[in-house]
Amino acid sequence: MEILYKIHNNLYVNLTNRCPCACTFCLRQTMDRVGESGSLWLEREPTAAEVIAAFEAYDMERFGEVVFCGFGEPTEALPVLLAAAHHVKRTYAKPIRINTNGMGNLIWNRDITPDFEGLADTVSISLNTPNAERYHELVRSRFGDRSFDAMLDFAKKCTEHVPRVVMTTVETTITREEEAECRRICDEIGAVYRIRPWEN
Repeated sequence: MEILYKIHNNLYVNLTNRCPCACTFCLRQTMDRVGESGSLWLEREPTAAEVIAAFEAYDMERFGEVVFCGFGEPTEALPVLLAAAHHVKRTYAKPIRINTNGMGNLIWNRDITPDFEGLADTVSISLNTPNAERYHELVRSRFGDRSFDAMLDFAKKCTEHVPRVVMTTVETTITREEEAECRRICDEIGAVYRIRPWEN
């Protein structure tokens, strides 16, 4: 299974293929790999021990950052994520980023953001659009209409525990006016706004 894969000078961690969303622009609809990876569809979810062991095959000095992302929502596998992140911090002292759709508190029915304290250096959250109705059309979350507000609340809570919180939209999927509104939302939350390039 492809648990770890490289993109540029970062090492990405593929924990799960589970995701509460079915985003209209998701890469999983058109490809099964990213960067230098093989297929990111997992036969089964790796255990914490398997993820930790996978790091031993790499020269960790080569990588600037360890990113929990993969072909699914990493907070779906939260216990494994936290165990692996603890190992990375303790063993390699590398910066850690978590790329998430911001549904973690809905998935676990509790505030998981304190779990990131001292582990995550950056949490990157998919904002996608400033409009709740449009958000649901794009993201198609299984949590329905409450997803947008829950994602914003998750981002705000992350700012209390994580040094850097980034919120992203995908280039060409929204208007310039909507991008300006997204920037205002991020400013209110205390997050950095980033427009990600479209990938195909």
